[in-house]
Amino acid sequence: MKKRDQSYHHGDLRAALLQAATEVIEEVGVASLSLREVARRAGVSHGAPAHHFRDKAGLLTELAILGFAAFATALEAARDGAGSDPHRRLGEVGCAYVRFAVQHPAHFDVMFRPGVVDEQDKRLVQASTASYQVLLGCVQQAVVGTEHDVNTAALRAWSMAHGFATLWLAGGPRLPDVAGQPDLEVLLAQIFLPEGGC
Repeated sequence: MKKRDQSYHHGDLRAALLQAATEVIEEVGVASLSLREVARRAGVSHGAPAHHFRDKAGLLTELAILGFAAFATALEAARDGAGSDPHRRLGEVGCAYVRFAVQHPAHFDVMFRPGVVDEQDKRLVQASTASYQVLLGCVQQAVVGTEHDVNTAALRAWSMAHGFATLWLAGGPRLPDVAGQPDLEVLLAQIFLPEGGC
C-alpha cells in the first residue's frame, strides 16, 4: 500500500485537504479556489476530496465550522483573561476578534462570505451561534443598569470589530491617512480600550 493510501485510511487526508484549502484561499481567495488545486496541493488525485467532502461548498463549510470553533475559543480566552470589569472584557473581545481575522484570514473570509458554504448545516449554525454568544454575553454585562438595548449594542460592537477587521485585511488604503503609519496593536488599544490598551 502506498504511503498516500495509508494516510487516507488513517484519516490524515481530511486534515491535509483542509490545510491545503486554507493555503490556496490565503494566496488567491475563495472565489479562485478549486477542488482540483486543493487536491494537487495535498498531493492526492483530483477525485480524492470527494471521499471527505461532497463538493466545494462541503469543503468550505467544514473550514468555516473549524474557523468558528477556533474563533469562539479565542474570544472566550480574551474575555476570561480580562478580569471582572465588563467594559474591559468587551474591549478585549473586540481586540481578539480583529486579531483572529488577521491571523486566520482564510477562515475569516469563509466564515463570513455569503453563498460559499451550506448555511443550513446544523454544525455550522451551532458553531457560528456559539461564537456570537460570547460577544453577546459581554455586551449584556456591559449594558447592565443602562438604558441601552442589548441587541442594538451587540450589533454596534460586532459592526465595529468586524468593520475594522475587514478594513485591515483589505489593506486599509485610507488607514495611513487617518492613523499615520498604523500599528495594529496601537490602533486596537485606541479603538477598543482607550483607557489602557489590549
